[in-house]
Amino acid sequence: MSLTDLPLLGMLRNRMQWHQARQALLAENVANADMPGFRPRDLAEPSRSSAGLAAPLGAAIGGDGLARTDTRHIGLSAESGPNADPRRFKGFEVRPSGNGVNLEEEMMKAGDNQSDYQLVASLYQKSLDALKIAVGKR
Repeated sequence: MSLTDLPLLGMLRNRMQWHQARQALLAENVANADMPGFRPRDLAEPSRSSAGLAAPLGAAIGGDGLARTDTRHIGLSAESGPNADPRRFKGFEVRPSGNGVNLEEEMMKAGDNQSDYQLVASLYQKSLDALKIAVGKR
């Protein structure tokens, strides 16, 4: 087993690959901002259970973790109900052409994704540096 096969480094590599794939998808959303009928897409967060980490609290409770126990409670989603707007697509307004891309939101996601990638990459590099010091190669 080599030093780069450690579970921590594997998780960091998987996270960097996820951020790379998400960046490509966000760039595709921006590139198709004027295409009629285009719907923006995004990647779901990688599962923590496959990485050996504890599942999020909502999954541990069951589903969303919240339940509407009384009809007088405020609804959990804005997809249906008296205040629902059929022109909205996952929080964005859909243009008359059917395109749901909001450039400002996509650029904010891309910037956040880039900074998260840089954080994971620096953690990966620092972990490798610490391993080199521990082995005595530095």
